[in-house]
Amino acid sequence: MFSHMVVGSNDLAKSKTFYDSLFAATGGEAGKTDAMGRLVYAQRGSRFVITKPINGDKATAGNGGTIGFAMDSPGEVKAWHEAGVTHGGTSVENPPGERQTPMGRIYLAYLRDPDGNKLCARYKFAD
Repeated sequence: MFSHMVVGSNDLAKSKTFYDSLFAATGGEAGKTDAMGRLVYAQRGSRFVITKPINGDKATAGNGGTIGFAMDSPGEVKAWHEAGVTHGGTSVENPPGERQTPMGRIYLAYLRDPDGNKLCARYKFAD
């Protein structure tokens, strides 16, 4: 459904360290800086972009918003979460683990990035 997601950052170098670790933990490549100075990640047919706000205002995290990343296994979720915490992220919500939901069994982990954006890694079991 989604082609790309964009979040704002006040410190692109700090964001690069954080997001490079998340994508590396799941087999992705380091982010590339595009011609507009944005940090771009491409993986599994989607793009994730980090940028300083175009209007020049300070970047702030969206209240109530979460960006979810699809994972291929519970181990990949764990590696993603561990990499994020190690590189400037903050673990939020419940600890990473399996949950029973109306969608079936899933394995989740939540982080806030260094700018406060809420992220989720999710693996859905094929029950």
